[in-house]
Order: sequence, then C-alpha cells, then structure tokens
Amino acid sequence: MDLGLRGRAAFVAASSKGIGLAIAHAFAAEGADVAMCARNATELSTAAESVRAHGTRVVAHAADLADASAVRSVVASAAAELGRLDILLVNAGGPPPGVFEQLSDDAWSAAHDLTLMSAVRLVRESLPHLRASDSASIVFISSYSVRQPIAGLTLSNSVRLGVSGLAKSLSFELAPHIRVNTILPGMIATGRSIQLAAARLTPGRTVEQVMAESAAAVPLGRYAHPDELARAAVFVASPAASYVNGATIPVDGGLIRATL
Repeated sequence: MDLGLRGRAAFVAASSKGIGLAIAHAFAAEGADVAMCARNATELSTAAESVRAHGTRVVAHAADLADASAVRSVVASAAAELGRLDILLVNAGGPPPGVFEQLSDDAWSAAHDLTLMSAVRLVRESLPHLRASDSASIVFISSYSVRQPIAGLTLSNSVRLGVSGLAKSLSFELAPHIRVNTILPGMIATGRSIQLAAARLTPGRTVEQVMAESAAAVPLGRYAHPDELARAAVFVASPAASYVNGATIPVDGGLIRATL
C-alpha cells in the first residue's frame, strides 16, 4: 500500500532511540522527510545518520522538550529547513517509576512538564505549519496505562491521562483540517522496558526473569519490536488513514483486558 507520504515532512519527537527512532525510520522508508529531536546530541546525530540511509531529507536538533523555549526553537528550525510540516508525532520518555508515597512535588512537576506540557507546546508551535498542509495529522504516543494502570508507575498512569484528554479535545477542535489520534504502546522491547523491569526486581530474580513474566501476560506471548509499533503509527499519521480521527489505538498484543 502506498501511504501517500512521499515528499511530506514529519516531525518526530524523542527520536534518538527506541520507539521514536523506529518511527523516524518508518517515515523515511515511506519517502517522507523527517525532523528529529532528542536531548542527547551525540545519540541524536548517530540516529539521524541511520535514518538518512533511506534517502530522504533528515534534520536533527538537540532539545529538551520540557523547556518551552527549546520546543519553540526546534519546531521553527525543522519547518524552515524542511520547508513544511505535515505530521507531528508527539513522543516523550516516560516519567520515572515510583508509588504515590515516594513522589515529591518536584517529581510531579517534572512529570507534568515532560509528558503533558511538552505535548501542549509541540502542538502549539506546530499548528501554523500543519494548517498549511493539505493532509495534516498529529499522532500522540502514549501508553496502555491510560486504559489499565501499571503498578509502580503512578506518575505515568496519572499524567498520561491528561495527554489523552488533550488528544481527544484536539480531534474535534482541529477537525476537519487536522486529524488527531493516539497510539497506546503495550510492552515494547526498548531500554525503557529494561529500566522498568529493573525497578521491579526482588531478591533472587533477574531482569530477564521479570521481563519473561511480563511477556507471559501478553496474549501474543512476547514483547513487540519497536518497528511493529512504528508501522501502526505511521499508517495512522498518513493520508492513507484519511478517515481515522479521534481514535485511541492499542498496539499491545492484546494486553489490555478492557472491552472499551
């Protein structure tokens, strides 16, 4: 299937590794130009070179998306260098693990800035450019925790619900010109998964054992490769999904047990 992405431009946040990098590769493989950003300039430079191998234009700027001025600068630079923005892929590293009684006001504020306000600011700065596109879309990468809270991830369970409310609100506020959808990753084989497994270690258990137990809870019996999520996200973002709007789509191997 031709997704209609050749010659279009996508901004992919937090794209130096993991899910974000897989999505940047998937956009470029479909012929889209890609703007990438992440906090670590060295990792980002290496990631951008790998994405350029697909033969499309790739620009990369290091930025902390919890910083309002950095978001403003990186989106403006991306639009200027690529000449357009058709797609915004909102993504951010998750807040750290912790249960409620371990979390300070500073932890809550940092999670709010990292997860919710970065999304707000990315959308705000991208809107003028998206409105100039004839097929604009925004895709939020969230977590299955908005449907089924994850033990030990109180910050993520809480703040990501705010992102879901934002996405749904935008899906009717920005229609019909800009489509807005959300992808809910399940257990994806990334560094974040290893970090979360390590946070659940108990004496006598290894990270590998914890991850194997988690995989056993998935009906498909395994973690997903980031590419599997990336293909879904890129399809939803593309003109090929022209009537998909306001949707919240799990890519979780059946992990979410809720019927709605």
